[in-house]
Amino acid sequence: MVGVGVTSLSKLEEAIHDFHRGHEPSDDDPKRLRAAIDALELEFSCMARRVQQRGDHLVDGNISAASWISRLCNMSVPSAADRLCVGEQLESLPKIAAALSSGEIGYQSASVICHLRDKLGEKREGLDEEQWIGFAREYSVKDLRWLAAHTRYALDPDGFDRDNEESYEDRFLHISEMNGMYHLSGVIDPEGGAALKSAVDALAKRLGQDDGRTPKQRRADALTEIVYHALDEGKLPRRNGVRPHITVSTTLEGLKAELGAAASELESGMLISSKTVQRLACDGTLCRVLKADSVVVDVGRATRAISPAQRRALKARYRGCCGPGCDRPINWTTPHHIEFWSRGGPSNLPNFLPLCYYHHRL
Repeated sequence: MVGVGVTSLSKLEEAIHDFHRGHEPSDDDPKRLRAAIDALELEFSCMARRVQQRGDHLVDGNISAASWISRLCNMSVPSAADRLCVGEQLESLPKIAAALSSGEIGYQSASVICHLRDKLGEKREGLDEEQWIGFAREYSVKDLRWLAAHTRYALDPDGFDRDNEESYEDRFLHISEMNGMYHLSGVIDPEGGAALKSAVDALAKRLGQDDGRTPKQRRADALTEIVYHALDEGKLPRRNGVRPHITVSTTLEGLKAELGAAASELESGMLISSKTVQRLACDGTLCRVLKADSVVVDVGRATRAISPAQRRALKARYRGCCGPGCDRPINWTTPHHIEFWSRGGPSNLPNFLPLCYYHHRL
């Protein structure tokens, strides 16, 4: 006999508690557990759809059901919107719903099918449920998304192009400082993304057997190397009358890495190590600024650490990076002072060694 106030949800919660209390590692079955979770995702999606239809989100003045559910259920807005879409589309896809409920297909596969049907609009009637259940059983979620994208293009090319144009407006790039490093996040269009990935992949391979960097570290270094190469080419548009460059403010003591010297700063105010300053000074443009009582009284003439003639001589001598196992061409290297310039090392050919971005940091 069911007690007063006992609902199907309370019985489900009790069943979950029983599972936690009684489950043994020897009973582990990830596939069965995932199927049970996916079945609950189905129930949640249908419940979210019913809540939306009733207008529960409007009571508190929320226009968007997705944003209301995201706050109520502590989930992201895109995740909430996904459940609403699945709940709505499954009303017209009973076979897909049954396959999801029984564990025949997973929730993510059902979501791909539902979003495809949603995007097709009036052309959605061409979808065969049984055929797509078969696809969901046969293909991975990644491959199913690929198939859905091609199906969308075949059935609704105008809508596909329209969505691409709308997606293009969502592109962005954020560059911010975080804990002494720069944090990048963004979205770019397919063409730009393919070009970026191609360039990064070309520079992200291991440079010899001693290269212990992780793949994601190699990709980060590759992106930085691409940027340095663009700066070194000197073809970027001028800003405030000068080519884009890195500005470092330091003292002579800081350049020499003397104990007690003031920290060196980038133009943004971010502090950098003396090792980084010395590395940048290997091939930098140096400006002398003299101060008296914190007032600039003279700005010295800029001098290059290496002349164009010396660069040509390095190119003829080395052809590429001198790091072990490295195949970076000479145009992708920076002349490194074997004896640091800040410690009195001369700027002559015997004291130069061309190194790529990665090997220059070692």
